[in-house]
Amino acid sequence: MARTRRPNHKTATKPARTVSRKHEADRPERARPAGGGQLGAGRPAEPSTRLMLPERVGARPGEQGPLILTVEPTQDYALIDSGGGEKLERYGPLLVRRPENQAIWQPRLKPDDWQRADAVFTGDIDEEGSGRWRFPHAPLGETWPLVHDGLSYQGRFTSFRHVGVFPEQAAHWSYAEAAIRAASQRGNNPVRVLNLFGYTGIASLIAARAGAEVTHVDASKKAVGWARENQEMAGLGARPIRWICEDAIRYVEREVKRGSRYDAILLDPPKFGRGPKGEVWQLFDDLPYLLGLVRELLSDRPLFVILTAYSIRASFYALSALMGESFRGLGGKLQSGELVIREAGDEPRLLSTSLFSRWSADHV
Repeated sequence: MARTRRPNHKTATKPARTVSRKHEADRPERARPAGGGQLGAGRPAEPSTRLMLPERVGARPGEQGPLILTVEPTQDYALIDSGGGEKLERYGPLLVRRPENQAIWQPRLKPDDWQRADAVFTGDIDEEGSGRWRFPHAPLGETWPLVHDGLSYQGRFTSFRHVGVFPEQAAHWSYAEAAIRAASQRGNNPVRVLNLFGYTGIASLIAARAGAEVTHVDASKKAVGWARENQEMAGLGARPIRWICEDAIRYVEREVKRGSRYDAILLDPPKFGRGPKGEVWQLFDDLPYLLGLVRELLSDRPLFVILTAYSIRASFYALSALMGESFRGLGGKLQSGELVIREAGDEPRLLSTSLFSRWSADHV
């Protein structure tokens, strides 16, 4: 797969906002915003310049939507019940109970069924709020082994309700794995994948398992360490994965200057975040610039770009419009909608988790 280099880009003096991981909550050692968005204590962002990107011309990709991608119950994971601002999930052998702001309806199951939970998160009900885990029946360790589609990884009870995996992403993982495998069989060169805001690395591992060369970027040293542990647990230690602990925008800017190219790119940015040097990320301010950089990184024969957004007051139509403008002239198609999880049991409901927009080339 040819990888041509483009001329060096000029720079503009507009300060660049750079990026942290989807959930700043997973990095309790760093300051988070206080109250309604004012920044908490922390080092100021270092001054930098933004690259001057070319104007996008040509037709927008064909758009499809709304597309609802649904995750069904499996042996590895199931949403057992939801309601009353909570959800009851099964991760492998464990029942986990934690807050869920979207679940404004009433639970289907009886209170006694919810009391069977092995782990219960108590604390701030805000998505980014901190708290602690309670283990009603028996003491549990901080971590426990999990599996997704035959891939082993490590779950962890973090102080911000998360357990190291977002199961609704399974729909994206399946799509990416199938596209990478098909492309690998057609071509002689390995598919190059860039996973931005890669967190604990499940998507990176699935891409590597499918035969890709993966670059995994996350601003959290803790998350990258966790991802490396997952690579060993999955038995993929020999697969080509580069683990990069860095601010995503700064890394991508350097890749653009170097003329690097990728065939597939995944983005899972936070609503708000801080980079390792105090850089500030605001989704609505900074996502357009990041997508412009991503466009510059696409190879001559790209496969797909997948964008997921959590906890934002927006519609998937907004993501679709932004992606459409970013990928003018590339052809392909754009599919946008929501990721949802179907409950197990009788009369299941759908729990909406996030918005997404996915561009794919015509040959995918």
